Amino acid sequence: MNTTTLDTTAELVSYDPYDGSELGRLPITPTSEIDGIIANARWAQRAWAERPLAERLELLRSVLPHFREQEQALGELISREQGKPIREAGWEITAILGGLERELGEVAEALAPQVIEDDATRSTIHRDPLGVCAAIAPWNFPVLMPHWLVFPALATGNAVVLKPSELTPLCAQAYADIWQRVLPDGLLQVVHGRDEQGKTLVAGDVDLVGFTGSRDAGRHIMRSAADGLKRLILELGSKDPLVVLRDADVDAAADFAAGNSFRNCGQVCVSTERIYVEQPIADRFMQRLLEKTAAIKPGRGLDEGTELGPMVDAGQRDRVLSQVTDAVADGAEVLTGGEPGEGNFLPPTVLINVTHDMRIQREETFGPVAVVQVVADEHEAVRLANDSDLGLGGVVFGEPEHAERVARKLGVGMVGINKSIGGAAGTPWVGARQSGVGFHSSIEGHRQFCQTRVVSRAK
Repeated sequence: MNTTTLDTTAELVSYDPYDGSELGRLPITPTSEIDGIIANARWAQRAWAERPLAERLELLRSVLPHFREQEQALGELISREQGKPIREAGWEITAILGGLERELGEVAEALAPQVIEDDATRSTIHRDPLGVCAAIAPWNFPVLMPHWLVFPALATGNAVVLKPSELTPLCAQAYADIWQRVLPDGLLQVVHGRDEQGKTLVAGDVDLVGFTGSRDAGRHIMRSAADGLKRLILELGSKDPLVVLRDADVDAAADFAAGNSFRNCGQVCVSTERIYVEQPIADRFMQRLLEKTAAIKPGRGLDEGTELGPMVDAGQRDRVLSQVTDAVADGAEVLTGGEPGEGNFLPPTVLINVTHDMRIQREETFGPVAVVQVVADEHEAVRLANDSDLGLGGVVFGEPEHAERVARKLGVGMVGINKSIGGAAGTPWVGARQSGVGFHSSIEGHRQFCQTRVVSRAK
């Protein structure tokens, strides 16, 4: 069963990935209307940019009570439409509520004029709005990922046209509806549809394209944006490695491996997709990983105690299964899982005896699969971890100073030491290699949504 389909008329039909029941419908935006939507956004942006920064930020702050009012309903909608457990769904809203005040302060600091002087000249660096930003968001975090693009664009003085995934349109529309309670008309608009709507938006008269999604889609966006030399902020796919050194806390490393491989069915851009464990501790690591995997409770996302919901749709489930099937045909061994469950369920799967000749070690999987490769030493682990064109994040478990030395050798944008890749509040979310162009979050990330302008005068 494909859980979200485009019917033959002009509606997106959204289905619950757990049981296939219909959740709702939204009209598809005709491509012929997108240029007009962008024009309306540009008109609204001019007045928005003229407002003093403090006034803009105060208006954005006023959305907080509306998010609090809708927190439970929005969390339940995320769980129903995307499939993740309600606890994980609720975290998306908690992250918005918990971070907005700090981010408003970051924007104020990011946009504050900077003065640089020498003997002859006084220069002021301003960060001005770009204009209209196209925000193209994914389905795996259907509220938080739009927010990471929409909020900084609005706060820095831009208008936004949001094109959410066709797999989770109800979540994105609900998110936009909350903002539209406080925003001026036309400042945030939503375009619904599939590839044609996204392509038309990117080709339109926008000044920046912010996109989170696959590397292949990112390439298409770059090609389309090239004619207009449009600004790009692209967070693309990854194949995040976990390196487990011989001096690691083995139980903690295996617990993390299970949690980060199977969280949201592995449908996370920084899921652990490749595990390299040093041979002396490999048996202990595998025993603990299998114990943790066996204890995971699948079920409907809204049910209490569910730790693993269904995958977002049958297409995503089948793409993951094809990688597992090909790996087994090439010599990999399935220790647990590997066969589809009922509907869109895919049980947590653990593979060993893999090599880098296999698709599952080279292509992004985006599914609940832990792939373990035993290595002789840390040098082999680093070499294999870096054998990828992708580099969003990575994790190293080991004695902290030793692990940090190894971490500095990984070709990724973010590394966690004995923890997830998430940095301290205020750090950027940034990839390396083919996992990103530009970046977002943090003071420097917010400046990516601005035009830097230097105004100089003689002293």
